[in-house]
Amino acid sequence: MKINIPKKHFYIKDEGFTLLLGDACSLLKKIPKNSVDMIFADPPYFLSNGGISVQSGKMVSVNKASWDMGMSTEKKLAYNRKWIKLCREVLKDDGTIWISGTFHNIYFVGVALELEGFSIINNITWRKTNPPPNISTRAFTHSTETVLWARKQLTNTKKGKHLFNYQDMKYINGGKQMKDVWEFSLTPKREKKYGKHPTQKPLALLERIILASTKENDLVLDPFNGSGTTGIASYIHNRRYIGIDLEKEYLELTEKRYNGLRESMDNEKKL
Repeated sequence: MKINIPKKHFYIKDEGFTLLLGDACSLLKKIPKNSVDMIFADPPYFLSNGGISVQSGKMVSVNKASWDMGMSTEKKLAYNRKWIKLCREVLKDDGTIWISGTFHNIYFVGVALELEGFSIINNITWRKTNPPPNISTRAFTHSTETVLWARKQLTNTKKGKHLFNYQDMKYINGGKQMKDVWEFSLTPKREKKYGKHPTQKPLALLERIILASTKENDLVLDPFNGSGTTGIASYIHNRRYIGIDLEKEYLELTEKRYNGLRESMDNEKKL
């Protein structure tokens, strides 16, 4: 697939693995329409509000970066509608989109999806097996995140067909139908050996998403690449990948992870 994007935006253009440096909303307009099989997006949660949390037994600020600062209700909805609309244009009619978030943003995402012509298939609850404690003691411990899975609503009455590898999910669930509550730990330290990202997702979560809704050689897109976990999962399972990020340091982290994975897989082949 040919991407009509200026060379300055290509951070990596390897066979089946592409990283683009720049604003997602600008670069999504350059990707051919109806060309992507699956999208995973982990947009800003807008929870950088000066609060504190616990990490490795120490109190830390919840502030992530300027891109995660809070917005007004109206701006949150407008922001999510903008990038979701652009994702819809590049997604195939039978493709699907997965979007993760906490209560700070996921409800805006759900509304934006429906307003921009999507139909929600599932509301996946990721139950974290080792969440940080709530040190304020004024609320329950936040131990879940939501992942919405949606497909295109082609007309008022017609929904897009979508791929769901039902039998594969049943197999990895011990022969039983998989439910919409998934249990995974927070991202383990071994997945942060090349550096850290403030909202890095565990590889196991992305592997399940990719195995559930794509087939080999499908094209996966992540408009908020971050540490590149979507790309790493795609490469492991022989899917093509495009990741977009505005921050060069996150693409550098992804590159390190990608190179390390390739070296590891090459060494395994030699054994």
